[in-house]
Amino acid sequence: MSAPISNVRPDPDKVLDDIADYVLNYRVESTLALETARNCLIDTLGCGLEALSYPACTKLMGPIVPGTIVPNGAKVPGTQFQLDPVQAAFNIGAMIRWLDFNDTWLAAEWGHPSDNLGGILATADWLSRNAIASGKKPLAMKDVLIAMVKAHEIQGCIALENSFNKVGLDHVLLVKLASTAVVGQMIGLTRDELINAVSLAFVDGHSLRTYRHAPNTGSRKSWAAGDATSRAVRLALIARTGEMGYPSVLSAKTWGFYDVLFKGNEFKFQRPYGSYVMENVLFKISFPAEFHSQTAVEAAMTLHDKLKEAGKSVEDIRKITIRTHEAAIRIIDKKGPLNNPADRDHCIQYMIAVPLIFGRLTAADYEDSIAQDPRIDALRDKMECVEDPQYTKDYHDPDKRSIANALTVEFNDGSKLDEIAVEYPIGHKRRRADGIPLLVEKFRTNLARRFPQKQQQAILAVSLDQAKLEAMPVNEYVDLYVI
Repeated sequence: MSAPISNVRPDPDKVLDDIADYVLNYRVESTLALETARNCLIDTLGCGLEALSYPACTKLMGPIVPGTIVPNGAKVPGTQFQLDPVQAAFNIGAMIRWLDFNDTWLAAEWGHPSDNLGGILATADWLSRNAIASGKKPLAMKDVLIAMVKAHEIQGCIALENSFNKVGLDHVLLVKLASTAVVGQMIGLTRDELINAVSLAFVDGHSLRTYRHAPNTGSRKSWAAGDATSRAVRLALIARTGEMGYPSVLSAKTWGFYDVLFKGNEFKFQRPYGSYVMENVLFKISFPAEFHSQTAVEAAMTLHDKLKEAGKSVEDIRKITIRTHEAAIRIIDKKGPLNNPADRDHCIQYMIAVPLIFGRLTAADYEDSIAQDPRIDALRDKMECVEDPQYTKDYHDPDKRSIANALTVEFNDGSKLDEIAVEYPIGHKRRRADGIPLLVEKFRTNLARRFPQKQQQAILAVSLDQAKLEAMPVNEYVDLYVI
């Protein structure tokens, strides 16, 4: 006879306790973290503005019911939409992720922590506009930056030692989790309510990685983070009503997250929550490409010039060897037909072929008009990925966190070019001095896509000044982006 199941409600899992304590009690005092958060903010919003040039993205924008306007609702930068915070979070989250050009975090799990800005900015703007309508003080942009630091930290620290992709789950699970926690704090949840909210995020349905991998790669990967961060706002609001939580959502035997979705393994942690992730986050500055390929694209750009110097063309190439790390091979090493832009920006061979041929890699280069160039697939067929165990080791080393790729080009006549190796991409912390000026230029370019000169200057005057930005009310800053 089996033993009866205990129905004694347990204390919350430690993971829930730790997240709640961090969000409610940790003081972000790192100047580097706040400065990096400001750069992250402008870069992320800039990525969203660029995405608004693509109809495939804008068709998803706006309210669920056309024509709906929410008084004191959150505004969506670069548009005229004013929405409830849940739908605004989806809009902002989808546009900033659409082109795969915002920041990145690489570890046992990878992801894009600035995806959380959708829920953070929408909630902060909505709260601020309602506060003003009630004669109260709005939130300041420093509150947004602090929330960004904390969301980055939750997502990134869990990702360090825990691979969700290896059990088929998509990394936007961590966006939903981190956004729920920081949004819960912003809307004033008590500690118990916050634990309830985070448990609701864990017990929720979670996205499969189906839409990121052959043969199903598709555009959902561009709006999945918007979906996750908007769901987080919804769950936090549900918890605010007093809705109950599930304290052993992770550890419950048979029915908990660990047993159902994580092969019975508990989460492992490398470090306590602080501000490490924001301080070390990777920016995508030069190329809208899956991050494991960023250094490969840099190397390909160098090789484009080397081909010219050698008097060679891409037709003269016999073979290209890509010396890389294991994660790149697992995610973006693709053979065969590529069916859409979402497929192409996750193919390392495609992302090398384009700069070798054209000397560039832009978001437009993933569209059909460029992809139909027969030279691209011809080059892809000549490429081979080979894992370098040292590159894989350095990728996981917390003191290095490199994302190395090396390319060797061999020609039909038997000659070859010297291997071009790049360990750290321009957006890496080790290259901040080189990267930040380029990040600012990227932001200027993206502002110019959407706004007249006077409006661009007004945004820049605040966005590039740490003190001014931190002090500005959230609603006033968001209003700068309204068209």
